[in-house]
Amino acid sequence: MTATPFDSPIFSKLLGDAELGHLFSATAEVRAMLIFEGALAKAQGEVGMIPETAGAFLHRASMEVQVDPAGLAEGTAANGIPVPALVAAFRAACNAPEYAPYAHWGATTQDVVDTALALRLRQALAILETRLDALLDRLAALAEAHAETPMAARTWGQVATPTTFGATVATWGEGLLAVRGELKDVRHATCILTLNGAAGTLGAMGTDGPAVRSKLATALGLRAPQRSPHADRSHTLRLAGWCARVLAASAKMATDLLLLARDGEVAVAGGSSSTMPQKANPVGPSVVRALHAHGAGLNATLQATTHWDARDGGAWMAEWLALPQLVIAAGRALAAADAEVTVDAALMRARVDDPTGLIHAEALSFDMARTMPRPEAQARVKAWAAEVRVEGGSLLDRAGADPADYAPERRWGEAPALARRFAAKVRGGPQEPA
Repeated sequence: MTATPFDSPIFSKLLGDAELGHLFSATAEVRAMLIFEGALAKAQGEVGMIPETAGAFLHRASMEVQVDPAGLAEGTAANGIPVPALVAAFRAACNAPEYAPYAHWGATTQDVVDTALALRLRQALAILETRLDALLDRLAALAEAHAETPMAARTWGQVATPTTFGATVATWGEGLLAVRGELKDVRHATCILTLNGAAGTLGAMGTDGPAVRSKLATALGLRAPQRSPHADRSHTLRLAGWCARVLAASAKMATDLLLLARDGEVAVAGGSSSTMPQKANPVGPSVVRALHAHGAGLNATLQATTHWDARDGGAWMAEWLALPQLVIAAGRALAAADAEVTVDAALMRARVDDPTGLIHAEALSFDMARTMPRPEAQARVKAWAAEVRVEGGSLLDRAGADPADYAPERRWGEAPALARRFAAKVRGGPQEPA
């Protein structure tokens, strides 16, 4: 197995994500860094920091020259950063000794690398948004279709009271809606220009530095924050935490689907076993759970990393190790969670209509509490339930209750409303009062 299955020729289609993985490829990173260098030179030429002809030439060259990522490896290993080797290769490829020295004027490596990352994260967030919306649309349809499909709710792994499958789906979807609602702020925090110079002061650019930064932000379509993000990594931590919550919300759904699939109440499109012909393994939910566990560790790494001084090489390298995998894990989880689910409504109903009637114990105790002290009612129902478990029979029969009064449609509370309210939120239409 390769060091990361995301890049494995065997496992990449299972656990990796080609669309997001491309954004974190060496080729994409080099191209984004060259885009930064070219746009920087153009902005500096426009304000007169460097000759305007040099700025225009370097901007054009940044879109035309090719730099082999592998050619940067030795320099990166020696310097701990890729930009010195990149700038040297860029200047050589320009073949214009009168203009090349103006490349990378007054910037520092972190300006280049972090902005190149922001350009790619902008695309990554657009992909995640599309996948979130597709998954929410599917869940809204599922919740609405099964708003009145009775099923047994479970708490602490045991049958509790009647609910509907639509309400269960709504619970999954509300978690995803919550992270969807945060996306605008996450994008605002993440898609920022970094241009602050060696110690975060932009001192090498003098009084024209802020004007260059403003022009560069406009050219790249990024926000220029009024701070130096070199050591204040709140933007990175915001993204990491959000990706972790995407994974957690996806894993909630995946875990419940695995439990329901185990009981036969749903079937999830799956794969075959190497030896058991009857198996149809629910691959998608299992992938989501694995990615959630992996992502939680990656997020913990990032949240626990402290950046020293004005800039910190080691803490920054930890981000290189963890953040791309975390973003890919979140994206792959959303894709894997968007699997076809087949519902066995008859089996779900059968769980509610269990002849023992134990699922109605709570409702029965409250009904009896209308004519006797509630502790006494609970004690009686608890004793009857114990007898039913040992001797068989029906809890409702022992209480002399009419089974028609305990039809799930009369006891599922607001479950259908929860399902329909969630679907309305997704579709942006009229909603029942919260």
